[in-house]
Amino acid sequence: MTKRNKIIYWIATIWLALGMLSTGIVQLLKTEDEVTKITQLGYPVYILTILGIWKILGVVVILLPKIPVIKEWAYAGFFFTMTGAVVSHLVSGSPAGELFGPILLIVLTTISWYFRPESRKTNQLTTINNE
Repeated sequence: MTKRNKIIYWIATIWLALGMLSTGIVQLLKTEDEVTKITQLGYPVYILTILGIWKILGVVVILLPKIPVIKEWAYAGFFFTMTGAVVSHLVSGSPAGELFGPILLIVLTTISWYFRPESRKTNQLTTINNE
């Protein structure tokens, strides 16, 4: 992995982790603003607890070394959650500004996943099994 790619990976990953951690905490706290937004999208309030817990666990997983298969699940979870958020905002007629956060997190998820080091990729399992 080149130094450039390592820098890109860590910048994207740190910003992704901060974004997911902060939104996960706010969702667990069920602030008035979050409750209002989630109900306007048509979801029950308890979904905030589920999203908050999974986001925080996902952050822990993408920051820990090794465990590449679980990392893939975390990245997929982030991607599905944020694309779901974009679609939910579009369908519910939310203002365009509501799309910025989820789209930014989709971009950061994609960049972090693409530039992750070899030791954090699932192909390492295939290599070990073939030896």
